Amino acid sequence: MNMKNLTERQKTLLLLIIRDYIDSAQPIGSQRLVERFHLDLSPATVRNEMSALTEMGYLRQPHTSAGRVPAEEGYRVFVEQMMQQAELPIAVKNTISRQFFQARPDVERWMTLAASVLAHQSQGVSVVTAPRAATIRFKHVELIAVQGRQVLMVIVMEGGEVKQQILTLAEPVAQERLSQAAARLNALLAGLSAEGVAALSSRADALEQDVITLLAQDMKRSSESASGEIYTDGLTNVLNEPEFAESDEARWAMRLFEERSTLQDLIARASMNSGAGGLQVLIGGAGGWEELRQCSMVIASYGAPGLAMGTLGVLGPMRMSYARTIPTVRYVAGVLSNLVNDNAT
Repeated sequence: MNMKNLTERQKTLLLLIIRDYIDSAQPIGSQRLVERFHLDLSPATVRNEMSALTEMGYLRQPHTSAGRVPAEEGYRVFVEQMMQQAELPIAVKNTISRQFFQARPDVERWMTLAASVLAHQSQGVSVVTAPRAATIRFKHVELIAVQGRQVLMVIVMEGGEVKQQILTLAEPVAQERLSQAAARLNALLAGLSAEGVAALSSRADALEQDVITLLAQDMKRSSESASGEIYTDGLTNVLNEPEFAESDEARWAMRLFEERSTLQDLIARASMNSGAGGLQVLIGGAGGWEELRQCSMVIASYGAPGLAMGTLGVLGPMRMSYARTIPTVRYVAGVLSNLVNDNAT
């Protein structure tokens, strides 16, 4: 459907109706529209235009009400405008940036914070996947004596993923010797894949061989994992919305957050065609996801292409605040992209 079919008056009225419905969750009548927005039009004129917008598929009329509510096509028009115009206030951007700046430089902490910020700002359900490289590559290892023969291995991959493992040695080793081994391995293995790490085992002494074996195994497991860990927040935000309180269909969408494999599939398919910063809005499941036909999802990729990429988004009722959610998702994706790039260098 082409928005060029609409007169300027119809466009204006459509956008006002959607704005009012997003705020009120109540069907919108012509009298209310004239009074709320001080329109220089009669209720009868507005009613005629609303009938025309309904016939064209931009609005629909619930059976029990004389008012109108937006149809999917109406929301698409609204979202097109929000994609171009919506901006977060500078004060909100500064607050979000400060929260990330104050957080310790740890990917898990960044993911938890991103999920929290998105849920709070959008009042929807947030979903964030940890950044993952197409090929997992080694960046850094630390070896820390714990007790007796046990050594804590802290492994950092390119892109910022951090893993911890306990390595049990044949005999206790002093911290100085562990630090020397870590320094040598960091120089020897930098930038290598799991296969590259394993191939250098022959050039190492017994202690380093033990570390390399565990490193290669851990990196191989990470590479085989379908996607990064998923972080979510804000489920209660959406369950409190009238659409979700009254509709069993809408509650089906929430099962996505219990069935992680389905959620991973949704995220992978939705983000497949977008590079870092690319943003998509899926309205009513975009015809592909039956579970989301009562919902909208704003989703974006972040990271450094070719190095490490992740996905973040917000799920909510079709009546979500796009003017707030779209710029929030876009801005947090930018913040996380910068963190991934900084952490990879």
